[in-house]
Amino acid sequence: MNSTATDRFDTSRFEASRNRLASLAYRMLGSAADVEDAVQDAFLRWQAVDRQRIKVPEAWLIKVVTNLCLDRLRSAQARRERTVGTWLPEPLLGGDPMLGPADTFEQRESVSLAVLTLMERLSPHERAVYLLREAFTYSHAEIAEILDITESASQQHLHRARRRITAARRGGDEVDPASARRIVEEFLAAASSGRTERLVALLTDDATAISDGAGLTETLLQYDTPQRIAAIARAGFTPTPAKRRLAGGTPAIHYALVNGAPAILFVLGDQVVGAVTFDIANGKIATVRGIATPTRLGRLTEAWRQHEPDPPLITQW
Repeated sequence: MNSTATDRFDTSRFEASRNRLASLAYRMLGSAADVEDAVQDAFLRWQAVDRQRIKVPEAWLIKVVTNLCLDRLRSAQARRERTVGTWLPEPLLGGDPMLGPADTFEQRESVSLAVLTLMERLSPHERAVYLLREAFTYSHAEIAEILDITESASQQHLHRARRRITAARRGGDEVDPASARRIVEEFLAAASSGRTERLVALLTDDATAISDGAGLTETLLQYDTPQRIAAIARAGFTPTPAKRRLAGGTPAIHYALVNGAPAILFVLGDQVVGAVTFDIANGKIATVRGIATPTRLGRLTEAWRQHEPDPPLITQW
């Protein structure tokens, strides 16, 4: 095989692992732009290394990407960007390759916005071990090799990560999709019509709401009682000329799945200008997240443009 054919063959081996690498990096970093940087850096290292000496290419690539992500999480820039109260994971439309693998409940849960947010409470190594074990089913021996730690250390990191995530987790079993959609449609109808009592009834007693303020504030806006959330939802879902100017026009509102959870998207033409996601627990809404900062919606918009949506819930908001 000549050098050109070898390079082409080795590139195809990398491409065969690209989606798996990206899905790991997304769970680690929660940002599509950071994922793309990490995967591209891994590709450059793959090109530069003596590939004939690599016995298991995928294992080598997983190790490289994991450690690139750890470097990113440890960096001073990342610590500034991910300060508590300022950071939200980037939402992804259902079907995005970065959300895979999704065969088990643990794999699907690990990419939920709820768990991605909870993982900010973990150390970088705890996060890596948790994901490699829960979402990618690597053994502790394999994780020890990837992270250059002992198997005992891997087990300890996993124990601490599971304990912290379990203590903070608010959901239960997976929600029936039809029930989730019904609850979200009821929420939208109540918010649009100003029915505060119905909104409160749809929320858990300890419900929370988080908004990025469309990027107009430096910190996230947070609300922590059903009454406050209902009032904010009622005000937020009432269209005004100012809101339409901010959105750039009169968007349609669509139902969608975002990171495996029910969501409503505000869509103007082929541009997603806002997303509201919902965590459902015990038949009620436990968490509402409003995301409208353009930089957080870029990849979701790209996926939406390739998507065949259902008819909008509201044609003109």
